[in-house]
Amino acid sequence: MKVGFIGIGLMGQHMVKHIINAGHDLFVYDINKEAANEIVAMGAIFAENPAQVARSTEVVFTSLPRPQDVEEVTLGEGGLLSGASQNTTHFDLSTTDPDTIRNVASLYQQKGATILDAPVSGGTVGSEKGTLCIMVGGDQTKYEKYKPILDVMGSEIMYCGEIGSGAVCKIANNLIGMTLGVVLSEALSMGVKAGVDPMILYNAISASTGNTAHMKSYPDTLFKGNFEPGFKLDLGAKDVGLATDLGRKLRVPMKVSNLIQQTYINAQNKGLGQESTLAIAKLQEEISGVEIRIKDKAN
Repeated sequence: MKVGFIGIGLMGQHMVKHIINAGHDLFVYDINKEAANEIVAMGAIFAENPAQVARSTEVVFTSLPRPQDVEEVTLGEGGLLSGASQNTTHFDLSTTDPDTIRNVASLYQQKGATILDAPVSGGTVGSEKGTLCIMVGGDQTKYEKYKPILDVMGSEIMYCGEIGSGAVCKIANNLIGMTLGVVLSEALSMGVKAGVDPMILYNAISASTGNTAHMKSYPDTLFKGNFEPGFKLDLGAKDVGLATDLGRKLRVPMKVSNLIQQTYINAQNKGLGQESTLAIAKLQEEISGVEIRIKDKAN
């Protein structure tokens, strides 16, 4: 099958490999052409713009940072919509808001084309291993038709309902994850300042009701001061904002979520946006006067 993919970033660079290794003819595009060098060497064709990707394929996947990027790639000059036909199906793997995806869907519909929201969860590790959770909203017939391609990128593929439903599920999930990052930072800084080693705290919590997958990486990341981005704090802040915006539109009170959003904005203002979302702990460390680190046994 001829497949298109736009956005060869931290996530996309792994997903495209699964697609081409499954035997599909792959057409790719990224604003940074060098990002596609490896996949082109594997046999993919680099398109001159998103429109060419749409013209050359029957199904296109996009993995982009922000809702405005989805709109630009889809609706902008040389965008997917200008190259789409009535046979075009577009799965947007980005984390975006339901209003954006529904607006794009209405414009696609005028050409007889289809877009489905299909945000992913699992981070760069999940994208590399092909074990992502993919939450899909939109035309169920198209979902079933192209699910075999989704299956090579993820291990948990779920149909969530009408267009925008996948986006809502992903926003809810990421809001919980970003909130946990703040709460865990508070709990661990308290424990460490009280004299307990981070790994002992980790093991105790992992064996108890406070256990969460969110802290699974901590022994190799936070506890060692490793904030190399797999998922950048800027993107985490964006996702919390998507949640609070949606809550405001729906008149859903979200007191705690708005406080969490302010915490991430504070982190961005301190220059932590390009680090991992785990860098949110640096704020708590600063105001607590303690670092959540494993002691160097050599010393």
